[in-house]
Amino acid sequence: MVNILVWALVVLVINFSGYFTEGVNNTTFSTRPDVVSIASILTFDSIIGKVAKIALEAAVEDVNSDPTVLNGTKLKITLHDSKYSGFLSMMSALQVMETDAVALIGPQTSVLAHVISHVANELQVPLLSFTATDPTLSSLQYPFFVRTTHSDLYQMAAIADIVRYYEWRQVIAVYIDDDHGRNGIISLGDELAARGCKISYKAPIKPLATKTDISNVLVQVALMESRVLVVHTYANWGLDILEVAKSLGMLENGYVWIATNWLSTVIDISSPLPLNTVELMQGFITLKTYTKNSKLTKKFASQWRNLTTFGLSTSCLYAYDTVWLLAHALDAYFDQGGNISFSKDAKLKGLKGEILNLDSLSIFNGGNLLLQDILNVKMKGLTGAFEFTSNKDLVFPAFEVLNVIGNGVRNIGYWSNMSGLSTIPPEKVNITPSQQSGFSKALHPVIWPGQIIQKPRGWVFPENGKQLAIGVPKRLSYQEFVGQSKNTDAFKGYCIDVFIAAVNLLPYAVPYRFHSFGDGVKNPSNTKLVSMINAGVYDAAVGDIAITTNRTRLADFSQPFIESGLVVVAPVRRSNSSTWAFLRPFSPLMWCVSGIFFIVVGTVVWILEHRINDEFRGPPKKQIVTVLWFSFSTLFSSHRENTLSTLGRMVLILWLFVVLIINSSYTASLTSILTVQKLYSPIKGIDSLMASKDPIGYQENSFVRNYLIAEYGIHETRLIPLSLPKDFEKALKDGPSKGGVAAVVDERAYIELFLSTRCDFSIVGQEFTKNGWGFAFPRDSPLATDMSTAILKLSENGELQRIHDKWLMRSACSSQEAFDQDLFRRLFHLLMKKKRRYEPVQRENTQKEVQAEQMWIMYQSRAINAAG
Repeated sequence: MVNILVWALVVLVINFSGYFTEGVNNTTFSTRPDVVSIASILTFDSIIGKVAKIALEAAVEDVNSDPTVLNGTKLKITLHDSKYSGFLSMMSALQVMETDAVALIGPQTSVLAHVISHVANELQVPLLSFTATDPTLSSLQYPFFVRTTHSDLYQMAAIADIVRYYEWRQVIAVYIDDDHGRNGIISLGDELAARGCKISYKAPIKPLATKTDISNVLVQVALMESRVLVVHTYANWGLDILEVAKSLGMLENGYVWIATNWLSTVIDISSPLPLNTVELMQGFITLKTYTKNSKLTKKFASQWRNLTTFGLSTSCLYAYDTVWLLAHALDAYFDQGGNISFSKDAKLKGLKGEILNLDSLSIFNGGNLLLQDILNVKMKGLTGAFEFTSNKDLVFPAFEVLNVIGNGVRNIGYWSNMSGLSTIPPEKVNITPSQQSGFSKALHPVIWPGQIIQKPRGWVFPENGKQLAIGVPKRLSYQEFVGQSKNTDAFKGYCIDVFIAAVNLLPYAVPYRFHSFGDGVKNPSNTKLVSMINAGVYDAAVGDIAITTNRTRLADFSQPFIESGLVVVAPVRRSNSSTWAFLRPFSPLMWCVSGIFFIVVGTVVWILEHRINDEFRGPPKKQIVTVLWFSFSTLFSSHRENTLSTLGRMVLILWLFVVLIINSSYTASLTSILTVQKLYSPIKGIDSLMASKDPIGYQENSFVRNYLIAEYGIHETRLIPLSLPKDFEKALKDGPSKGGVAAVVDERAYIELFLSTRCDFSIVGQEFTKNGWGFAFPRDSPLATDMSTAILKLSENGELQRIHDKWLMRSACSSQEAFDQDLFRRLFHLLMKKKRRYEPVQRENTQKEVQAEQMWIMYQSRAINAAG
């Protein structure tokens, strides 16, 4: 009997151990207690704090009224007011930990979340926040922090996609200078950089700033070139920024304002807004966390209207879902045998004071298990599917893109991390990857500030912006491409005009100033100019810069704006018509071989025919004459002798076919000789230059020298540097025998300009490299990509060709098309006499006279062009 009583007492002690104190180090309650304490730290007087308090209390009431969630256990929530004070928030957190709360909801701001997370780590109490969106809170430094909303990382990715969609490349970031603002803008900068854009200016505003402080910041913003502003702040202070911006005239036509979700929160909660407040945000683009309009959401919206006059925002929905998330996690925690027990922190032992009694703080023994249960919850909430990824982020981040118009907002599209920007709701876009390609990525039209529909340019010329230092080669020759005006700092030429035209097509301002590179005594090295970009001396280089492998290692290049491979130019002589021109279609050897074949064929036919054919008989002298006559008369198919033998006829048919080929080839060659001038040169191209030992000319300081040495193995002693076109001309005319060169190797663009007035030379052989000229920029510069797009537009709209014709249009001499200048000069004078003869006669023009007049105009034009 005694043993039975002892065992009964042991069972009672175990069952009710939660109600007894086991010494000074441990406090334990029953496995599934009647009440579980949770706490929340909010700023009751803030826009979000007012509605979040209502949402949390409504969620606790709904959980407690549902017996299927915690099986009879009730939640008890304690709300603490931080009153915008970081110090009071920390005190509230310490007070919460003294009340044996198993979880803490809040705080509202990321700044306080950073501080309180250290307390949560020490006491192993899960800290859940539905408003702290700082991406750095997801780091391993804060294992007990759980974000129950989407990180700003995704919101900034959405903004970066919007900026890129509208083809802006630079934005100005206006933000509160605390952990929330700074870290959010850092994420924005990373996302913009990944899309080839950047933050051109950061405008931090100190927390609790006055309107004067804000004005001082925005005045500097107004002086910048970018007109695309991203505002990342808190709902309570965002409107102050807009009021100051209005007073500075920054809400007018030309500006673009993109606000993070603080603006949509203000609109949702404070609706309807005062008229003067609505006027501040007209034309704004803002983001709002996307939540599907489900039955649960409609039911709660109906319940919300009975609870308060405030509007329902996504913050309320996430606050409500946070409580239900915690309830499901506690249910799983108790099902796993977890209990509510606390242990004293040995680190705090003896830390007593009159105000802070730190040694009363306890470690939640089941904190790690409850944290895992929270992260493992999968439920359907007001905001949709509520579960976490392996990185502790909520699944399916998505936002609505809103345009503020009139008294409300208009949906212009959506963004999700699966589909990017789209006019299709995320749940429809994300059906299958194969279906995503069929959806539009565009946004609906926007009404911008100033009530305009056309997309703002997004920039103006700055009043204090930095000018890009652009290096320009100070060329001594071929200044049609790039040259400096005498006694001025101005540059001109084909390359300069192309650059200016391309810059004018950019969707943002590019202030720049040209700086000459070179001494003006000789042509500078473009490779050295490009290396100056890599060294940070210049921000870009504009000129006749060929895109070569070595230079691409130093800088990024734009799309080529002119093609210019390497060619060989050499002296040529023209073969004119003469008395013996009819012999030129065949070489002497060909003439000899043809004559021998005529005799051989005649002899063969005679051998086959003379025994049976009387026409091939007679005295020897007659037979020799017959053979020769028969042979050469076949050339004109005029032979009179008939062939009787079958074999003879076969030989004759084959021979007549050969004669036909000979006739055709001779006729074609002779026609070409008599109608088209032929250019002859002993140099046939780069291969013949390699085989010879003659000197080769090249443009001084050009990449051609190193290229010929490295790629073709030409000895450097054969390479002669030349500076001016007249040096090219003299060296080519003198030739190797008089100290000149056999040929010159240079880029086609230069050579075509060189040949435009020098018809004694010509390009020989084929172009043996393919490259082009481009503008050079620092590595990874977005300007390289944008300038490439601009050059393509210039090519498509014909402007590039017009600039080419302005600077480089000449009557070029080539081996394929060249006119005899003397002939046209004579023709010019003859036609002038004819013209004078026609002019005094005042009579009606006949058809022949009209034709003569047209021929006169045509020949006059050709004559003038040929005369250079």
